[in-house]
Amino acid sequence: MIACIDLFCGAGGLTRGLLDAGIRVVKGVDTDVTARETYERNNPGTKFVRADVREISPDGMMRGVDRSGGLLLAGCAPCQPFSTHAPKGADDERRSLIESVGSLVEHILPDYVLVENVPGFLENNRHRAAFLETLRDNGYRTDERLIDAKDYGVPQTRKRYVLLASRRGPISVPEGKAEHRTVRDAIKGFPEIKAGLNDSPEVANHVSPGLSAGLLERIRLTPPDGGSRRNTPKRLWTGCHLKHNGHTDTYGRMRWDAPAPTLTCRCTSLSNGRFGHPEQHRAISVREAAAIQSFGDDYLFCSNASRNAAHIGNAVPPLMARVLGEAIARHAKALV
Repeated sequence: MIACIDLFCGAGGLTRGLLDAGIRVVKGVDTDVTARETYERNNPGTKFVRADVREISPDGMMRGVDRSGGLLLAGCAPCQPFSTHAPKGADDERRSLIESVGSLVEHILPDYVLVENVPGFLENNRHRAAFLETLRDNGYRTDERLIDAKDYGVPQTRKRYVLLASRRGPISVPEGKAEHRTVRDAIKGFPEIKAGLNDSPEVANHVSPGLSAGLLERIRLTPPDGGSRRNTPKRLWTGCHLKHNGHTDTYGRMRWDAPAPTLTCRCTSLSNGRFGHPEQHRAISVREAAAIQSFGDDYLFCSNASRNAAHIGNAVPPLMARVLGEAIARHAKALV
């Protein structure tokens, strides 16, 4: 069985999908200690290692890892530096994290490498170019492409860059052919709750943030099933929204019968995107956000509400991760 080290593991979205694909994830590495309990509780047999990939040694990384069945190194570095929302011209030091992954690849020489990031990672990125050169110089065959999570069964429009690399012959990123699932498919079955209250304590993490009187009025006046801030009285608009037509998704509601918009680390906040419930007067709950990211209903998020939302929004959707993991497992099996 292929062993895996999951760098930048967060709360375990990629790990969960790889485990479901039959890949043995030995350890997850991250600096965010608030994700540890969530990661280890939901992924038995894996170990959360608090470490910075720029500082950990290759020998330390491999300690306790049996690679006799093959080794996968996953390096899904933080996406914020490459996001379209990142300040133009900003020199975010996190951009170079992928080169640290490249250094580990060069020393460990795993059989497979998996990278996932936002589409901006593909554009004019010298760090990506250096990483690809490292892979080529060390005998890897690569395939990289932009994919959309909704094509892999995730009820969300979420475009992502994915790279698969192999030292065991050509490999391809699998094409997504799943029927598109919707917000209704993901969250219709959850009990009704009010903003700020968990009226259904039997459903773990099913709580959404409290709302001020102004926000509550705003969401009540936003038409159900896809309404936006432009459908509300202008007296409720913020000054910046009165001056331009951008940011149309903020304060909006999701549509029942369409995939959700891309979830972010603030995916339970009305003011940060189209994260309003399709008909209830609140933002989506942590549990609903997890379902939209394709986490199972039994996946328990163990931090506070805001950190849980960030862990969910930053995660690789487990269902998409499973498809990628299955492609790697098939590739390895074909060589046996």
